[in-house]
Amino acid sequence: MKTLNLSILLSLAVTVYCLPVSQFTVQDEGFAESYLKKFFSLKEDNGPSVRRGISPVSKKLGEMQRFFGLTITGMLDADTLAMMKKPRCGVPDVDIAGYSTFGNNYKWEKNNLTYRIENYTPDMSVSEVDDSLKKALEVWAKVTPLRFTRIYSGTADIMISFGSRAHGDFYPFDGPDGTLAHAFAPGAGIGGDAHFDEDETFTFRSNAGYILFLVAAHEFGHSLGLTHSEDPGALMYPMYIYRNPDTFVLPPDDVKGIQSLYGPNPDPVEPGPTGAPTPDACDSTMVLDAVATLRGEMLFFKDSFFWRSYPQSNTPQQSLITNFWPDAPVKIDAAYESPELDSVLLFKGQKVWAFNGYEIVRGYPKPISIFGLPKTVKKVNAALHDKETGKTLFFVGNNYYSYDEAKKTKDKGFPKRVDKTFSGMTGKVTAALQHRGFTYLYSGPRMFEYSLESGRLFRVLRNNYFLSCNNF
Repeated sequence: MKTLNLSILLSLAVTVYCLPVSQFTVQDEGFAESYLKKFFSLKEDNGPSVRRGISPVSKKLGEMQRFFGLTITGMLDADTLAMMKKPRCGVPDVDIAGYSTFGNNYKWEKNNLTYRIENYTPDMSVSEVDDSLKKALEVWAKVTPLRFTRIYSGTADIMISFGSRAHGDFYPFDGPDGTLAHAFAPGAGIGGDAHFDEDETFTFRSNAGYILFLVAAHEFGHSLGLTHSEDPGALMYPMYIYRNPDTFVLPPDDVKGIQSLYGPNPDPVEPGPTGAPTPDACDSTMVLDAVATLRGEMLFFKDSFFWRSYPQSNTPQQSLITNFWPDAPVKIDAAYESPELDSVLLFKGQKVWAFNGYEIVRGYPKPISIFGLPKTVKKVNAALHDKETGKTLFFVGNNYYSYDEAKKTKDKGFPKRVDKTFSGMTGKVTAALQHRGFTYLYSGPRMFEYSLESGRLFRVLRNNYFLSCNNF
């Protein structure tokens, strides 16, 4: 019997807290070595590379850092150890690429597949489970020639079941949290089957548990022959990531992966929406949607994603906006941190959302007119809060407004032209940030460094000056 590839999806890592720089313990080093053996095929090596002074551990650390977009040092550091301790999938991450597959030997040789639901979770109604699993399969059917038919008895190509701990496949689950589900690559016998951990709380739409549709769609990717992707925006990224199931569209990386095995859908009913590619911090032409601070961190927004950059980490962490704030809009227009609300405010169109931690502030979203902006303003292009004066500047087209946070009123004499205050700023301001006493206005792919008090221009920088690129 052929050895089957097992992919195990682990639980949601909502926030990555990086460890402070410190001396690593023997336990940390042992944990890191075990991690590399399990996920990056670390083996004892006494060959030529060792004799040249290249440690096998250092080599595998570099591979792991590259896969997860970390700074490649080949040494154990706080960011790398934090990533190792993040809940993740149990399949090895040896393929340094975007999408990856188990190989052509692990794909179905037919396009008409059957599935059977053997039992149900008590967390959801039968109809909710049926709907979630059907739609999870449809995610893949929409972009391929694959078609799925449900059967109610006998052996299906994809057998679906819920079970706790030891459940008959020699890969026991681990209780609440941790392992959510696992699936087997296409093949005979158990091949293609998907198992879900009954000790988890599965939900239909609620973010209070793990949304079954999202977990199942990921697992069915494995059932069809895909392994994991290093693209943090991909459905096949190792971690569970919250997305709105009602608006979910299969990301481009996953489409390329599954179509590399089965080809495109020859007769799509309608083109439908397509997912946007994951933004790349190394793209020198990228125009950020917004930039803001939040409790010492810097946030950079682009499309459905944002990066978090904080002092304890050398590497900005990229995530979907809705993974942190499920109620937030995407492709926002502007953002800033409000000390009055101790919140980050996100703008889109004529509305503003406020989030304290991960929760939306009661009463939001609100109209942007609460800042005294006239109703003729259809959107805010950028926002900037000045801690010294307590004023917030809103950039709209070629003008800007000033709002007094303490008095909650728009300052008199505004709007003013941007170029009258900020010399050299002839283009539209697309994002804004204040950092260490300097004001940074983004215009397209460039960033202008000013003194807010005098309006003097000091430097013109690339827009990724604070958003480091780690591809080197």
